[in-house]
Amino acid sequence: MTTLNTSFIGSFTNLNNMKYPLLNYKRNMKLKKVIKVVAMYKGTYDREKKLTEMIENKVTEAKEVCDGNDGSDECKVAWDEVEEISQAKAHLRDKLEHHEDPLESFCDGNPDTDECSVYYD
Repeated sequence: MTTLNTSFIGSFTNLNNMKYPLLNYKRNMKLKKVIKVVAMYKGTYDREKKLTEMIENKVTEAKEVCDGNDGSDECKVAWDEVEEISQAKAHLRDKLEHHEDPLESFCDGNPDTDECSVYYD
C-alpha cells in the first residue's frame, strides 16, 4: 500500500502491484476498473466530521425540544437548524465530487493575493 504525504487523509492503493490470488484474471481486471480513489485534504476531512457530529447533536436537541410540542415554534426552529447543517454538509460533499481544489475557490474571489499569483521566468 502506498501512502501520500501528511496533507492527505487515507492512502492510495497501487492496483497494478496488488495480487488477488483468489480471483481469476478477468475478475481482477474488472475490479481494477471499479475502484475509485478520492483524495481529501485534512481540513476537508475534519470539516466533514465536524458537520456530521453537529447534525447528530442538533437532531437529538430537536427531538428533545419537540417532545410533546410538535407544532411549537421552538420545534420548527430546531428542525430548521438540522436542515441548514445538512445542506452545508451536502454542499461540501458536492464540492468533493467535483474535485475542486480549495485554493481554486479562494483564488476566484481573491485573484490579487500572493497565493494566487503566477510568476513566469
